[in-house]
Amino acid sequence: MTDIVNLYAAKTHLSELVERAAAGEEIVIAKAGKPKAKLVPYQPPRKKRRFGQNLLGITYIAEDFDGPLPPELQKYFE
Repeated sequence: MTDIVNLYAAKTHLSELVERAAAGEEIVIAKAGKPKAKLVPYQPPRKKRRFGQNLLGITYIAEDFDGPLPPELQKYFE
């Protein structure tokens, strides 16, 4: 549930609003009735994933992985 709080009230009750936001509530801070900011729970940044790092558990690719198939297997693809 989103709660709208006046800027003056937000300044006087900041620590309470921070605790509410940390508990999962979203709080909109308004000045003269117009929304100016949103106080939301902090979410730590996700660790960036690098493409190719441990791709599906594969750690080694043979030199000839894209070479021609043996004739006994190739016949199934024709």
